[in-house]
Amino acid sequence: MKRICTLSLLLFSGVAFGQEPADALRTGWQVPGGTARVQAIGGAMCSLGGDITATFVNPAGLAFYRTGDLVLTPQVRFGTTKSTYLGTQKQDNTNKLTWGTSGFVFGGGSNTGNVKSAAFSLAYNRTGDFNSDIFYEGANPKSSFSQRYLEEARGLNANAVAQDFPYGASLALNTYYIDTTRAANGSINGFKTLANSATGLLQRQTVQNRGGIDEFALAGAANINDKLMIGGTLGFPYLRYNRESQFIEADATDNTNNNFDAAVIEEDLRTRGWGLNLKLGMIYKPEDSWRLGFAFHTPTLYNLTDNYFVRMNTNTENYQGEWSQTSEDITGARSDFRYMLITPYRLLGSISYVLREVEDVSKQKGFLTADVEYVNYKAASFQTDADNGNDQSTKDYLRSLNTAIDNAYKGAFNFKVGGELKFTTLMVRAGAAYFGNPYQDINGEKGSRTSLSGGLGYRNRGFFIDLTYVHALNRDVHFAYRLENPAFYAGAQLRQQMSNAVMTFGFKF
Repeated sequence: MKRICTLSLLLFSGVAFGQEPADALRTGWQVPGGTARVQAIGGAMCSLGGDITATFVNPAGLAFYRTGDLVLTPQVRFGTTKSTYLGTQKQDNTNKLTWGTSGFVFGGGSNTGNVKSAAFSLAYNRTGDFNSDIFYEGANPKSSFSQRYLEEARGLNANAVAQDFPYGASLALNTYYIDTTRAANGSINGFKTLANSATGLLQRQTVQNRGGIDEFALAGAANINDKLMIGGTLGFPYLRYNRESQFIEADATDNTNNNFDAAVIEEDLRTRGWGLNLKLGMIYKPEDSWRLGFAFHTPTLYNLTDNYFVRMNTNTENYQGEWSQTSEDITGARSDFRYMLITPYRLLGSISYVLREVEDVSKQKGFLTADVEYVNYKAASFQTDADNGNDQSTKDYLRSLNTAIDNAYKGAFNFKVGGELKFTTLMVRAGAAYFGNPYQDINGEKGSRTSLSGGLGYRNRGFFIDLTYVHALNRDVHFAYRLENPAFYAGAQLRQQMSNAVMTFGFKF
């Protein structure tokens, strides 16, 4: 089993800035939205086209447009997260009203040489949703949260530990969650924890995640001889993420004289920033009924700002009593940290079979389609920006963080299938999707996302409306803390069920 010493050190020495490897995964391991039509077929539309969602999947699909569309997509999400931590099960719920893929498509015929038609779009999409509530608790006989601070403080003098780690070990030392040890001559020779895991510690974690990724995009596409469609998209995603968490560790005994009652660590992280990406794609029709699609999504380059705050309260009973300190008490103010995040690239391939493929789409009878997508999650990285590009400590920290990402994650394949049957003005759709495990399984870390979907559509005289229901099961893992030795910490196994009710309506012009 691979050790992740670098990662364990990062999670609080690095937390001087607030980032962790999970931030890189959060932006990449998402299930992008789409119109109700596309979500009903499992999101498999890389080789289909004819929908504004092509802007964010394979822009070549816009080339099938011969008219214009105005599209709006409201949706409601209902989520339940069940967690299991050290044998104890808990549950929490989240509900949210959001917007899905919306915007304009402008298409028309062309008399320019081999170009038979062309189209471009102005569109919005919810490409990531961070909204979730996590709650878990359990009795831990193996380790204390405070041991992460001991690992951070190892080999350093007490003055440095008290001042140089305002989001981690400094708070722990100043509130006596950890304390110094002394040699026989009275000199400080190390650090100890006041929390005794041998007698058992009650641990409780509450996390509230809010925000998402809203992408605005410009796309264009061309139809060459009704055989080859090509297109490109310039995307401008805006990332907004808020995380409020509370970790409580308490003595499991009724002993009021063992020098530890409880410690409470509260965190507040706010991340904001814009990004830039490019999507390129093509669709080829070897025969009238068959379509092959290929797309490449460049990494997204985000310029982000973190605002981070930590409060720690510790009660060591007769040892030092109750103490409280915040990161602002040490830094003097709640400060911002600016950096760049580069997300993984994506490769997509697709095949579709259209029933009765004719130019008049109203006479088509339906289709079957399948997509496969590869995402290399370990390719994500953090980089310095113009504000801190020459700061060596920042460079070293981000380099270590990127090493941790490389050790923790791997590439994975995602699969999507779907189909539609058309009955004049009424359409019936169904689909499924599976998103593979991005973890290297260092310590029981496994994740997957599976969804089943179905929907109805109506089109008549330039008006269309689609209704879809998506039921998704997500499996993930959450760690309150990590230590150098994986045998001494555990993750909470998360099982999230999401229901998504989607409506898309619009007009052709």
